[in-house]
Amino acid sequence: MVPELMSAPGHITNHWDHLQKPENRRFTYQELEKFTENFKHLIGHGGFGHVYYGCLEDSTEVAVKMRSELSSHGLNEFLAEVQSLTKVHHRNLVCLVGYCWEKEHLALVYEYMSRGNLCDYLRGKTGMGEILNWKTRVRVALEAAQGLDYLHKGCNLPIIHGNVKTNNILLAQNFKAKIADFGLSKTYHSDSQTHISAAAAGSMGYIDPEYYTTGRLTESSDVYSFGVVLLEITTGEPPIIPENGHIVQRVKHKIVSGNISSVADAHLGGAYNVSSMWKVVNIAMMCTTDIATQRPKMGDVVVQLKESLDLVEVHGDRGDMENLASDTMSSMSTFGPSAR
Repeated sequence: MVPELMSAPGHITNHWDHLQKPENRRFTYQELEKFTENFKHLIGHGGFGHVYYGCLEDSTEVAVKMRSELSSHGLNEFLAEVQSLTKVHHRNLVCLVGYCWEKEHLALVYEYMSRGNLCDYLRGKTGMGEILNWKTRVRVALEAAQGLDYLHKGCNLPIIHGNVKTNNILLAQNFKAKIADFGLSKTYHSDSQTHISAAAAGSMGYIDPEYYTTGRLTESSDVYSFGVVLLEITTGEPPIIPENGHIVQRVKHKIVSGNISSVADAHLGGAYNVSSMWKVVNIAMMCTTDIATQRPKMGDVVVQLKESLDLVEVHGDRGDMENLASDTMSSMSTFGPSAR
């Protein structure tokens, strides 16, 4: 064991044991300096610290998340990521390549997701002027949902991500989506456990209201956050707009008219399948209901998003006039026209 861990608390040494698995490479700080060209290219940042682009000796591209010395909660987030990422392996969860734990230097090394995060595409911040079409948006949502469903039901004990948002849905070159940033994740201790008691943490606009008021973190807390993500994907808007309120309330107000075009992101230019979009909005509204027990499970969300994607693949995207006609003729479901 490295010297600086000889006197570490038990929970820290346990995490160290997690990291020493053969598939997790241990990097020296000097190696990270070399692979990142002395931390030349900053590609992101969060509560844990900054994230830098790197390239290994075999040309594998990586993202290096360095713990900031200014981060008061950096160690806890580092350990939470270690605990989660060394236990999970899924095509829609970002993959841990290795780590550095050398004196004051803490770092996690991940696979590099070359297209950045979903939020930047929805906000037009990529610098490329590229707009995600509706089919790509639904597919990204489906893949992210599959990653969350795995965390909740595919692991030995459920893992709650705790910070689901569009910034933490990363995109590969082919727009394949993976969930990242497990710094706030929590794992159940037994199959019979129903919730985790924790001080509310996460990002404004995404935090489950019930978790915020009760301190009870559950899978449904992730479901609520994911519902907000679905509304972002549909509208292109951030969760909170000053003086305009929360996205759930904004969309509720708009869908009363039964016209999906009042909700749809204007950047789509009317090129979307009406039934597919209504299905996504319906799912989102169910995910974001105030009463946690009434929200769907992520497995159910996956099924509904597959159906939404099938509608696009079978019927394609319609133009503005067809959308308006379809909106007018559609029968109403709980929140809008039911997918046909």
